Amino acid sequence: MKPANVLVVDDTPANLGVVLELLSGAGHRVLVAESGRRGLEILAAQAIDLVLLDVLMPDMDGFATFAKVRENAAWHEIPVIFLTALDDPSQKVRALESGAVDYINKPVHPPEVLARVRTHLDLRTARRELQRQNARLESEVALRLDAEAQLAQSLDRALLVVDAKGAIVFQTLRAVHLLHKHLPDHTPGKLPAELDQIELYESAAGTLLIHRFSSREEMALSVLQFTERQAPPGPSELIPLGLTPRQAEVLYWVAQGKTNAETAIILGTSPRTIDKHVEQLLDRLGVENRISAAAQANDILRAQAS
Repeated sequence: MKPANVLVVDDTPANLGVVLELLSGAGHRVLVAESGRRGLEILAAQAIDLVLLDVLMPDMDGFATFAKVRENAAWHEIPVIFLTALDDPSQKVRALESGAVDYINKPVHPPEVLARVRTHLDLRTARRELQRQNARLESEVALRLDAEAQLAQSLDRALLVVDAKGAIVFQTLRAVHLLHKHLPDHTPGKLPAELDQIELYESAAGTLLIHRFSSREEMALSVLQFTERQAPPGPSELIPLGLTPRQAEVLYWVAQGKTNAETAIILGTSPRTIDKHVEQLLDRLGVENRISAAAQANDILRAQAS
């Protein structure tokens, strides 16, 4: 068990001596207070991991002292174990109902004291670790939401990074969509030869404008940005249906009549993943099949195009 700072609040010297020797022998740092008021002063000045608190004390008894402890938000997580010589079950119930984690009967039994102290210190350590893990999870969720928001903002940006041999080293999903739309038979991962050194490409799907931005010559990379002349509404228009950016992309291609297998190829993922996305977006939209989902999507896309 990791050594801890344990505060013992008790006005009985004999009991203090036993507990002090016992916990010190177990490697803990023990702080002693002979009254409730002194115990509160120590709590305010020291970082305490656990409190052993006597019930019967003059001036301010254990219950009154504990009530003061609970008034301070900074001390809420400190486990408090009552020490009681009372054999009255109602007093023990009162101790637990007030928020104490446990109670120990006097005269104390050393192995019992060590066992209960060890248990509640371990529980506090586990609670702290759980809080740290929850904080990490909350941070990860915040980062994912932020990344999703960035993706939502970039759905209509079609960017490619191409090396000197025409290999695509980076592309946004919107660029993938436009390549598939205007050159459905192109080789994935390669800039189509039809787009080499031109600024405008006419296809059956419309007019694709190509803007080039070259990097330093030694890197031999070029950035291409695609835009469409009189571009039709895209996946981002479907996000207001309550969908994630990814679900909006899947629904867009469902509305274009693509199968799940075809959509998987377009989005660079597996058909199984697309199947799951379709299930989720049907549930989000409150519809039973792809036809109904596509109808909702097309209503929005047509309204945006008009």
